[in-house]
Amino acid sequence: MFYTEKDGKVLLRVRVTPNASVCKVCGVFADADGTEYLKISLTAVPEKGRANKALIAFLSEVLRLPKAAFEIVGGETDRYKRLEIFGEAAMIIHHLDEIVR
Repeated sequence: MFYTEKDGKVLLRVRVTPNASVCKVCGVFADADGTEYLKISLTAVPEKGRANKALIAFLSEVLRLPKAAFEIVGGETDRYKRLEIFGEAAMIIHHLDEIVR
């Protein structure tokens, strides 16, 4: 899975494609090691944190959570990112499963 639940938080692994024509979830991506990531295209450019802000805004809208519920904990300057999502874990996981169907 591209997410795990730990200590009441959801840890989400994301592979971002910046500078795309549209913001959307593109499915699940597995790297050579088999680690899965939620693949997301963003229209923002990867300069001065714009893509990170766009990622949080997009996930906030899709998962119906406030922007403050998201924190990038790894990969801030990389296309592979790890985010912590705060909130009701069962609801977050339900929404994550819905967006990849």
